[in-house]
Amino acid sequence: MSDAVDADHVVVALDVGGTGMKCALVRPDGVTVRTERHPTDASRGPTAVVGTILDVAEGLADKARADGLTPIAVGIAVPGVVDEARGVAVWSANVGFRDVPLRDLAATRLGLPTVLGHDVRAGGLAEARLGAGRGTGHVLFVAIGTGIAAAHVVDGKASVGARGAAGEIGHILVRPDGPRCGCGRPGCLEAIASASAIGRRYAELTGATADAPVTAAEVAERAAAGEPLASEVWREAVEALADGLATGQALYDVATIVLGGGLAQAGDRLLTPLRAALHERMTFHREPRLVAAALGDEAGCLGAALLALDAVRVRDHQEKR
Repeated sequence: MSDAVDADHVVVALDVGGTGMKCALVRPDGVTVRTERHPTDASRGPTAVVGTILDVAEGLADKARADGLTPIAVGIAVPGVVDEARGVAVWSANVGFRDVPLRDLAATRLGLPTVLGHDVRAGGLAEARLGAGRGTGHVLFVAIGTGIAAAHVVDGKASVGARGAAGEIGHILVRPDGPRCGCGRPGCLEAIASASAIGRRYAELTGATADAPVTAAEVAERAAAGEPLASEVWREAVEALADGLATGQALYDVATIVLGGGLAQAGDRLLTPLRAALHERMTFHREPRLVAAALGDEAGCLGAALLALDAVRVRDHQEKR
């Protein structure tokens, strides 16, 4: 593929979550020409989910051809531990994957070069290159939802790690005597500052029942309205998150931290106190710019498309040598 944009070329991109899949056809210039959403229905089991992924990807490729477009590659982003070099979904609690060779399965089914990536790293890649971190060489994208994970993007490339597990910032120890995390250890960042942890902590303090759960967004609203218990929970979460981000800044020295995920939708209710708390923790480290993500829940899908486009460019460059 040349550097010039081929108007009829597209990549098939899928961002697979435990509940739904965000899918798109994306041109080499980053323009999305078609979007779709499909249920994942992870409760059916990983074999059924893989079948759905392959069906949806093949369907998108067929629709592209029907519209006079030429699909040239496939990018798939999934949660959990991903071995990107081998194209294997190693493990995922949300989807149930265990050593699934998803890249090769898709490549065989569609007859197209395929790339498999991690959902948060794909989202971070998109935010760094197309979104809130655009124009910044060093970006830390932090997704805060049910859990907390991050992607460190340097000059448009996301760090994978030695075993595909880079970016697990949610498991930084911030409160040694804190609540037990899903990983089994007490005091992890995501056990205190994730959206699910905030709702859970508020329920503990107020005696709310499982029949009437309170979301993190509602806690933020109640804190803004001056409710004491909500304010306490929100402050605890912000302080823990500031500790985690300060550790991240000490490790990565980024120019910009981009916050994504459901909790970032709290906007200034989160960003204003978090900026202040992070500022207090900076000593000799340069203070990063702290901003909300710009691409919303489309980031992972766009990132999957970027991974596919990058792979095609690398392949074509090698063929020309």
